[in-house]
Amino acid sequence: MLEHSGSLSDLPKRKSFEAKRLSSWDRTGGNRDAWSIGAGETKTIAELDGPGVIRHIWFTVSHSDPDYLRKLLLRMYWDGEDNPSVEGPLGDFFGLGHGQVFTYQCALFSTSTNYGTGIGGTQGPGVAMNSWLPMPFRRHARIDIVNEQDIPVDALYFYVDYQVHACLEEGTGYLHAQWRRENPCRGWTGPGSVWGSEAWKERSQGPDGINQSDENNYLILDARGRGHYIGVNMSIDRQGRGWWGEGDDMFFIDRDDERTWPPDMHGTGSEDYLGHAWGMQNTAHLYCGQPWAEQEDHFNYGKVCVYRYHVVDPIPFRRSIRISIEHGHANDRSDDICSTAYWYQEEPHKPFPKLLPVHLRLPNRVS
Repeated sequence: MLEHSGSLSDLPKRKSFEAKRLSSWDRTGGNRDAWSIGAGETKTIAELDGPGVIRHIWFTVSHSDPDYLRKLLLRMYWDGEDNPSVEGPLGDFFGLGHGQVFTYQCALFSTSTNYGTGIGGTQGPGVAMNSWLPMPFRRHARIDIVNEQDIPVDALYFYVDYQVHACLEEGTGYLHAQWRRENPCRGWTGPGSVWGSEAWKERSQGPDGINQSDENNYLILDARGRGHYIGVNMSIDRQGRGWWGEGDDMFFIDRDDERTWPPDMHGTGSEDYLGHAWGMQNTAHLYCGQPWAEQEDHFNYGKVCVYRYHVVDPIPFRRSIRISIEHGHANDRSDDICSTAYWYQEEPHKPFPKLLPVHLRLPNRVS
C-alpha cells in the first residue's frame, strides 16, 4: 500500500516498498551522464512497471535556445492510457513561468539557478528542477520529453526516483497536471485598466463593473471524474499599467449545470486566493507565494509568477470540478495569463484540449 512518508514521525518506521531509480547516467562508466534529444524528437525517459509511486523527479538541461523551458514538453501516461495525464511545458510544470529561471522552494517543488558561466551548450544561467509530487501508478508509467526546438537538446540530465509496492491503497488517485494560456484575456477595458484610477472607478459603477458569471473568466481547470484539486501556478504578463490581482476565484463542484450562480466557493481577489494581501510580496512559502517578479512595482507593466498549492486543504470532487478566476475586477484587464493546474483523480480523465503550438507558447519579449 502507499505509505505516508512525508513527516518526521514516519522516518523511523519500517518501509515495505523497494526503492528504485532511473537516471541519465553514462552506462559506459564515463562522465557523459546525459541524454540527447533530436530536434522534433519525442524521447521516452522512463517506463516503469507497477504497482509503484514516483516520489522525486530532477531535471536540468544544457541549452542554447533561450526559450527551451517552453519548447520542451513534459508528458506522463499512467497504466497504458492513450491521452497524457500530465502535459505542459517543462519549465511551467516546476513553476518556472515565462521561460524564466530563478531559485525558489515550496512544499512540492524547488529550483536552484547557477548564474555563473554555463557548461557545454548552455547559454545563460542553468537551473535544477525538482518535484516531490507523489505519482502513483498501478500497472505502468511512462514519461516523455518532446523537443519542439529547431535544434537538438545536447544534454538532458534526469533522475526518476520511485518505489515498487505490493499494491496501492484503494482510492489512490493518479496525478494530473494541465497547462493553459489565454493571450490576451478578454478584458472589457481593452488593453487593461489602471486599478483605482478615476476612469476605473467610473467604469466599475456601470454594468461592466459587475460579474455574476464565470463566462469570461480565465479558466484554470475543467475536469470530470472523482478526485481532488491540489493547486495551481500562474504566470501573468501585464499588458497595461495597473494592478493585475483584483480577480475573484470561483469553484463549481459536482454541478449538473456547472455554471449555475453562485459558485460553491467564491473568493475576494487574486492575491487573497494566493494567500497574500494588499498586493503580492516576493516570497516563496510552503503553499503559496510569488517567487519571481520582473518589477517590484504592482502598478506598472511586467511579468510575475505565483502559486497556491492545496497540500493541507485539497478540494474534493465526486463528478466534476470547474475552477476559474477573474482577470482584474469583473474581468476588466486583458493580460496574458498561463497556468498549470494540478489534481489527483481516478481514470479515465477528460482528454485535455489540444496544446497550443510552440510559437503560441513562447513568452512575450520586449523588442
